[in-house]
Amino acid sequence: MIHPVEWRNGAVVLLDQRLLPTQEVYRVYRDHREVARAIKDMVVRGAPAIGVAAAMGIALGVAQTPEAELSKTFEKLCRAFAATRPTAVNLSWAIQRMRVAFARARGRSLEVVREMMRQEAVAIYHEDIANNKALGRHGAALLRSGMVVLTHCNAGALATAGYGTALGVIRAAIETGKKIEVFATETRPFLQGARLTAWELKKEKIPVTLITDSMVGHFMKRGDIGCVIVGTDRTAANGDVANKIGTYTVAALAARHKVPFYVAAPTSSIDLDCPDGNAIPIEERAANEVTHIGERQIAPTGVRVAHPAFDVTPHDLVTAIVTERGVATAPYKRSLQRLVRGETAPVRKRAER
Repeated sequence: MIHPVEWRNGAVVLLDQRLLPTQEVYRVYRDHREVARAIKDMVVRGAPAIGVAAAMGIALGVAQTPEAELSKTFEKLCRAFAATRPTAVNLSWAIQRMRVAFARARGRSLEVVREMMRQEAVAIYHEDIANNKALGRHGAALLRSGMVVLTHCNAGALATAGYGTALGVIRAAIETGKKIEVFATETRPFLQGARLTAWELKKEKIPVTLITDSMVGHFMKRGDIGCVIVGTDRTAANGDVANKIGTYTVAALAARHKVPFYVAAPTSSIDLDCPDGNAIPIEERAANEVTHIGERQIAPTGVRVAHPAFDVTPHDLVTAIVTERGVATAPYKRSLQRLVRGETAPVRKRAER
């Protein structure tokens, strides 16, 4: 299994996803500021993976801070990581976990405090993998053998501590013996589908066809797509979903062609304090990610660029939201609240078309 983020020998190790698919390079970070920069620069990306990396970065910062400065420095550490990628709620969720662990450790020796922070970060890592596998099992029940599944961006092992959310559903279905094929959109402008999803699926010998974002409607109209599964960086209390830019377009096309649209959402990505999609902050990224592909310029110098990294899909376009605790369906205000509180939902047995 691919592990894009790990804690090894007192350091944070990240697979540099900017270099995929042509180079597989793991970078070792021994300074928390370098980890924060790596998150911002998308060395590591994907909401769950960002949360894990931030927790490990905070543990690294605590390990490097003298005892006399720790109390006043800890909150600065948390705020620095919170500012790296504002849309992904897993980031603030993981930071809050580290705050609670730090409060629990107060009054202990410095060595104990540092060890408790390391243990909490590693626990978040292991829990993420376990939750992804549970989510995958719930979502697998929605897929039938022979289905072609379309996904947008990358919500696989690369976007998590391992296994994946949207791709975790596909993996779990294949593990039960179902034959599943994947259509992956290239996901402009950062090409996470072309660079990451296609690489990940090809590496694991899962049949994948790469298409451009503008081809989705064509293949849906022909009846080639059985369902859509995407991840989420933040899901509001009413079921509105923030995901990589272009997801809303895919959802609208799916509704037009009556193709089920599923969202794979670990409960750590569900924000019950966010009433709807209008309250989700949308990250604006650098213009050169649009005007360039890698180092190659593809647009006129000085052209005006808009680059929202995410869009919001309204809940009425979402067929179901799959979590590690079960599958939520409309009305989402009630079903999501129940799942986040730990009231498990039954696994759906009937596969959609």
